[in-house]
Amino acid sequence: MIVGGNIDRSTRTMTTAIALETSKGDLPLALDLGIILLGIVLLANLFTFAVRQIAERRYG
Repeated sequence: MIVGGNIDRSTRTMTTAIALETSKGDLPLALDLGIILLGIVLLANLFTFAVRQIAERRYG
């Protein structure tokens, strides 16, 4: 479920979609999906960093 999604032929994770589009030869779409995935990861890391900084200032 982590690698392939949870609904057969309906959903898939972004990494699986990137691999599928690459194997089909649609490299621009695969690159776009990869950039979106990197953006999501960057935002999640920034959010986590900000929450940690606030917690450290507030609670020591």
